[in-house]
Formats: sequence, C-alpha cells, structure tokens
Amino acid sequence: MRWRRIASQVGRSVAVWAVSTATMLVLAGILPDFRLQSADGDSVTTIALAAACGAGAFGILSAVVWPLLVRLLLLVPALVLGLLVFFLNGSLLLLALRVNPSGRGEAAPETAVIVAAVMSAVASAAGGALAVRDDEAYRRRLHRLATRGRRAHPPCPTAPGLVCVQLDGVGHDVLTNAVRKGLMPTVARWLAAGGPTHRLTPWRTDWSSQTGASQLGILHGSTFDVPAFRWYEKDRGEVMVCNRPTSAAELQRRAALRTRDDGLLAVDGASRGNLFSGGAGEQALVLSIATRRRGRDNRSRAGYFAYFSDPANAVRTALSFVAEVAREIGQSTRARLGRQRPRVGRGGLYPLVRAFATVVERDVVVAAVMGDMLAGRTAVYADLVAYDEVAHHSGPHGRDAEQVLRRLDRCLALLERVAEHAPRPYRIVVLSDHGQSPGETFRARYGLTLGDLVRAGCGLPVPRRAEQTHSGAEARAAVRAALRRPVEEKGEHHRPARRREPVVLASGNLGLVSFPDVPHRMTKEEIDARHPALLTTLANHPGIGFLLVRSERHGGVVLGAYGAEIPLDRLDDEPGPLARFGPGAADAVRRTHSFPHTADIMVNSAYDHADGEVLAFEEQIGSHGGLGGAQSRPFLLSPVDLTPPAADGTEPVGAERIHRILRRWLDELNGPQVPLTPAAEEAEEGAEEERAA
Repeated sequence: MRWRRIASQVGRSVAVWAVSTATMLVLAGILPDFRLQSADGDSVTTIALAAACGAGAFGILSAVVWPLLVRLLLLVPALVLGLLVFFLNGSLLLLALRVNPSGRGEAAPETAVIVAAVMSAVASAAGGALAVRDDEAYRRRLHRLATRGRRAHPPCPTAPGLVCVQLDGVGHDVLTNAVRKGLMPTVARWLAAGGPTHRLTPWRTDWSSQTGASQLGILHGSTFDVPAFRWYEKDRGEVMVCNRPTSAAELQRRAALRTRDDGLLAVDGASRGNLFSGGAGEQALVLSIATRRRGRDNRSRAGYFAYFSDPANAVRTALSFVAEVAREIGQSTRARLGRQRPRVGRGGLYPLVRAFATVVERDVVVAAVMGDMLAGRTAVYADLVAYDEVAHHSGPHGRDAEQVLRRLDRCLALLERVAEHAPRPYRIVVLSDHGQSPGETFRARYGLTLGDLVRAGCGLPVPRRAEQTHSGAEARAAVRAALRRPVEEKGEHHRPARRREPVVLASGNLGLVSFPDVPHRMTKEEIDARHPALLTTLANHPGIGFLLVRSERHGGVVLGAYGAEIPLDRLDDEPGPLARFGPGAADAVRRTHSFPHTADIMVNSAYDHADGEVLAFEEQIGSHGGLGGAQSRPFLLSPVDLTPPAADGTEPVGAERIHRILRRWLDELNGPQVPLTPAAEEAEEGAEEERAA
C-alpha cells in the first residue's frame, strides 16, 4: 500500500511536470520576449529539452525557495502582498532560466512575470485535477497547503468538533433573501424543507451593533463597557477604536478580568481572522495580538505563511486580487455614471482595501480553517469580512454585495467537503455578528456632519459649507436665542472657544459626544448650563432619532423632538422616541447607560420604519453600530442535531447569550470545556438581571 501511494505521487509529479513543460512551450511560441532556443535556432528536441529543464527548475525553486521568500514577506504590510507575489514569482522564473542545464532560455522581466503566473496557475490546476479522484491524495494536498510550516497536531479525539464561521455583517433578512433568490445554494440545501440539516435563528444585538462588541461577547462572554465602535475615555484621555490593535488587546484584557475566563476557544481552539483570540492556542490574523512581540504565543501572521508558501496559492490569490480591484473600479464607475443614489466615494485606496477583504483575507482564513479541520482541532472560530466591507460602500442589497454572498456560499461548500476528509466529524455553525441597515449619509441629506451640528449647537465656528445649510442656520439661531444675543450680522466673526472643544465620534448611525475637559460624565443639567441650545438643537433635528444623557433628577433620560424627555425607568410604559425602534430598544439603552465609559451624549440617528433606512454619521450607505432596522438582527445557523438555541423558541438577545449557546454546544459535543468560574457565572447572571430590570 505504501509503495502504491509513492508510485501514485511520483506519477502525479511527472504529469504536472509534463503539463508545465507544454505550457512553457506554448508561451514561448506566443510571447515575443520569451525564447527557449538559441539565436541560430535549435531542433524541436533541443527546444523541448530546454522547456523540460526550465519547467523542472522553476518547480524545484517554487518548492524550495518560495517558502523562504514568504517568510520575508511577513515583514511586509499585507495590503501590498498581492503585488509583490507577481514580481517574486517572475524572479524565480528568471533564476530558473539562468540555471537551466540546457543553457537556453531567456525572457524580458515583464514577460517573466506573465509566464510565471500562468505556469503556477496551470500546475496548480493540473495537480488538483489529478488528485481529485484520489480521496487520500486530496486530503493530503489540502492538509499540506493549509498547514505547511506548522507543527504536527497530536492525535485528536473521535468526538465531533465545532467550526463557527462568521459572515460579518450579513443580517438575518439578507441571508433569507439570498437563499430565496438562489444566491446561496449551500445554505439553501442545509435549510431544505424536505430534510433540513440546519436551523436558522435570528438574534438581537445590544445597542452597539458592531463587530467589536458582538465578537468580544461571543468569544469572551462580555460586552460590558463597549458603548460603540469608537468612543472617548476621559479617565485615560484616549479614543478607543475596536479595530485598532492596542484597543482590541485592552478590550480582551478587560473582558477576561470581568469573566475570569480564558475564552470560548481556550481548549484546543483556533481563532482565524478575528478581532479577538477567544483564548485560542492557534491564532492567525488576530488583531488583539498584532502589537505583541513575535513569539511562540503570537503568530498572528502565520496564516499568511501557511497559505502563501505554496506559489500556486500566491499566484491564484494575486490574480484574484487584481481582478477584484478592476471589478471595484468598474462597479464604482458604473454607479457614478448612472447617478446612483445613495452613493459614497469609493476612490483612493478603497479598491485595494476591498480586494484585500474579499480575496486575500478570505483565502487565507478559509485555508487556515481547512488546516484546523484536517488537524482535528476541537473548536474553530473564523471571521469572513468580505460582505461587510462591500455593503458599506455599495449598499447591503446591491448587486455588488450579492456577488460577495455567492462567493461566501462557495467557501461554506468547500469547508463542508473538507469536513468529509477530516479525522473527526465536525458540526459547522454559521453566524453573523450584526446586520446592516441601508440609507444615505447624514451629511449627504443635510449638508453637514454630526460634528458640524454639535459645534454649531455649542456656538463654535463651523466650516462655511455647514454654515450655509438649513440645519446650520437653525443651530446658530437656537444658540443666539438661548443666550439672548441679537441676530447675527453678516460678516460677524466667531470668538475663539475658551474651553476644550467636544469630541464627536461616529459608529455607523450612532454618535457619541464627549467633553474632555470635564472628568466625569456630564449631566443634562450641566450640559444645559454650559451649552443651553445644544441638546435642543440635537433632539429637534429631523435626522436624529433620540438622545441618551445622564440626569441628576432621573439618573438617565431619553430626549426626543418637541421636548420629549422620558426617564429610563419609564421607557417600558412610555417609550416615546424609542417606540419606532422596536422591542428590546429600551433594554439596550438602559444597559448602555450603566457603562462607565458611555459618552456625555449618545446620539442615535433617525430611523424610517417603512423602508428600514437609517442615516449614517459615517460615509457609508450600508451602516451598523446603533439601533434601527436590520443592523440589530443577525442570524445563527446551527445543525439540527445540536440543541435549539433557546428552549422556548424566543430570539436570543445579546452576544453574551450567543457565547453561552456556543459553549453549551461544545459541552454537548466534547464534554465540559472551560468550566465557568463563580465570577463568570455571577457576571452572566448580572447581565440577565440588567436586561430583566
């Protein structure tokens, strides 16, 4: 049996060599700057021998030298990796021609790039086609490509493992619509009425409907004190941003202290492409460890080496990267020429950012998950960010986003096939961290940003474009009326501000206003005394749904238009401006009010219940981060042989609840994983009491 496997492998290698030789001969006949013969001409046999030697040398260099080059690439920013792949692969071909034993063969540098890319792609396709009919060879190939450069994993148990794939930003309604339209056949097959293998369950996020809060809760069991995607902390004098490595590391540290728990993936787990580690021993592309000094416990970029160490992978991904950049440029040009509305700018580096999210990150993460499954790991959590990135700029229901959903479905189908070759059975759970709500930007509709409106409400100077808008004029008039000043004359100059200016931050359609020179969270009474027109200006603006501020009299109040002021403890009986935001809005607002780092003024944009649209304070036509519409309703797609997420059939509320559900499933499959400590249990019980209060 062993000799048969060896003979089969040798046969496939010879076949791939022959295909590569033929490809080199064809390219030499097509490309004018690529020759395999001397200037005086050679016989067909000599030319064929030169092609065979050149193809063999290129194959050996790709297998031996390429992994060393990729290790050096780990020092290069990942965004430029796709471009370097072409030049390095072309350099290997030039080297192969130079060391060719036949002494023949030369190519112009730019031609070498093309020849190397084509030969790598053809060799990869040929090798895959020859191995696909051999299950054992197919399994070995997947294992080698996905886990090269990683230590062997010890024998795994026979109990099923759990693979969780997060489709970032895909809301429950978007998923069901995609299934109905035939965009996601794999998910449709899992949910087929005749014999479903999975069940689909919607769940609700907290007020902060964004990846930082949701993923921290899912992986580490706590969303406490994460009021938004970005916020200002007065005690530290810093702005926290969930996708900043230092902030992610700090949030993970705080969550671990609060729960006294290492995380969902602490027992034989792997974290791939996430903001947080989940306590996993195997980590790749994990943001919270990106700032640490590289070591045995910090391999955040090892996933790049594991994937790009195979030159065929590198070339295939690089070609897809370039194609995606061209696709984005074409789609944005079509949207601009067609005067599509709403629309945001998609120039600058965005085509490269999109290509990285939809191609490089996807390919590396999927390959890493394949390796984890073939290595038999117990728990894997991976984040695919492609849809979220595209939907922000193209809209959550646009054709561009639908194309991404098709590709994500193919990724799920690939993981399903790989599971058939894994050394243990796997249960694949697919979930999202939030959805996205459509709508034009606040700036596009009103001509000024939230920061401009806040400054105008404080009587501070604003840009001329904002001064000339209706909202800016109303804000200035409100300030002068509140301060009992005469009508502003044309040409009057603003006086410089005496106090430090407010910090205004945006997280989708959630805005946060903080006054950094006041060390504590300001009350409504203090804000009114300092800026008499500010709260009235914000609450009465048509683009704002409601405000949350602290109150000396009521503890906390929700403010709305026409003088609406509802204490938090009366929201259930008198929801006021929260009524249109649906069930759970009052609980979400009350919980955020209890956070130590909640901003002085929390601003949620207006929400049109009829069409589900919100107004983003950022330049996004598909946004999330606050309350309103589909952004707060992600999904959980789980195998039917696992217990239902909720015994009573209700929608789970909060990412912390999803953490407990996933932990329960791990316990069902493998026995108790990481026992909850008394402190963790108390924290979870406290969160439940907060929601029930």
